[in-house]
Amino acid sequence: MKDLYGSAILFFYFFKWPYFLGFPYLYMNGLNHNFILDGLWFFSIFLILKDIYTMIKKRQKNKKEP
Repeated sequence: MKDLYGSAILFFYFFKWPYFLGFPYLYMNGLNHNFILDGLWFFSIFLILKDIYTMIKKRQKNKKEP
């Protein structure tokens, strides 16, 4: 189970941006509707938003510390 979890983390760490940008292009150019791919795209959006939130929170924390 740990191997599967670790591989999923690495997969989405490196794959979220290409998938986030490429999926709409493929969808507009004839990709059939697929619930699994849609779910992965929303999961990628969630991970990107989480990364942005973490980055902003770290910046605010570093500004408050002397």
